[in-house]
Amino acid sequence: MKNYKTIGIILFVLFLLIVLINLSSEREISWDKNFSTTEKSPYGLFVFNKEFKTLFKNKIESIEKSPYAFYEKKKNLKPHNILIIESELDALSWGKILNQVSKGSDAMILAEEFPQELQDTLEIEHRDFNYGEESNIYLTDEKVPYDSLVIDKDQAHGIFSKMNLNKTEILGEEYYETSEDFDIGSAANFIKVNFGKGHFYLHSEPLIVTNYHILKKQNQNYIQDVFSLLPDRETYWFHNAYREKSSSWFPFLDFILSKPGLRNAWYIFVFSILLFIIFNAKRRQRIVPIIEPLKNKSIEFIRTIGNLYMQEGDFHDMMAKKSQYFLSRVRTELLIDTQNLDEEFEKKLQLKTGKSPEKINEAVILIKKSLNPSAQVINEDLIKLNKALNEILK
Repeated sequence: MKNYKTIGIILFVLFLLIVLINLSSEREISWDKNFSTTEKSPYGLFVFNKEFKTLFKNKIESIEKSPYAFYEKKKNLKPHNILIIESELDALSWGKILNQVSKGSDAMILAEEFPQELQDTLEIEHRDFNYGEESNIYLTDEKVPYDSLVIDKDQAHGIFSKMNLNKTEILGEEYYETSEDFDIGSAANFIKVNFGKGHFYLHSEPLIVTNYHILKKQNQNYIQDVFSLLPDRETYWFHNAYREKSSSWFPFLDFILSKPGLRNAWYIFVFSILLFIIFNAKRRQRIVPIIEPLKNKSIEFIRTIGNLYMQEGDFHDMMAKKSQYFLSRVRTELLIDTQNLDEEFEKKLQLKTGKSPEKINEAVILIKKSLNPSAQVINEDLIKLNKALNEILK
């Protein structure tokens, strides 16, 4: 019990320390480009995930599986829109997207990098480009108003350096003032490529839909104009939620470890379990089997025989056996001849035992009576004999 109290005190102190540390420490903002629909960090898609139905007039469906898995089940879909935002797709999924676009669908892909197979198929070239500390991106398409957006942190640094102008249209550019290559200029960062009966809309700056930029009021027109270029029809948004769900053997741990409070509580829980196991293992011992002492069968045997004699009422035989046993002890222990139970025998027995002559004489009379086959004995004679002999030889 004392150990359990000690463990409880230690855990309580640890809990208080963690609470105080959390209260005193400032929360650090994560600037990782996670593009997660559940992240409220600057470069998460939490806000977009809440507002995407409004942007697409409720004609959009969030798909939490790969394009390959989706289109394997949806064989005969009408032409539709496809939305991809910085999502890692396998070659089979890209093949399905190409197939759907060739049949009349439109795909808008916002990504920092594009697969080489897709670039080769669309006859374009996408490469990195250093813009400096910030850059201004704007739309050049005549169908939408002149809207722009400033990227002031962690630009994608990507432009479309080569393209087939016979089937490619520049929809947006990135304006820069300082770079390693030029002092001032612009480069294409948003293009439309004809492919079969459909089109690819490729935007090299996916940060525009993250929490950091979408919450700025001055950026909302630009974002709305980008998506307004897609036809007004059903849109399927494929994102990495299915990967996030299957990225761990224990998905619930991903959520717990992502929250500081839950993470600390989880660590305390695990530490408490380990501490309990360690202390409990020391206290608990192997069960010691109970070994019962051997029973004295001799005493049981004697009791059984005695009960038998009592039931039969053969007091004479019992007195004879008791006397014979007594005389045997006198011969072996006191070295007195017991052949003649006369006065000399009584005197020797009295000298060696120190008992009174009267008790010795009384015992000898009872012994003689028990050894006489024709003598009549009763229960009281057996009791007197037993008492007298026990007093002489204790």
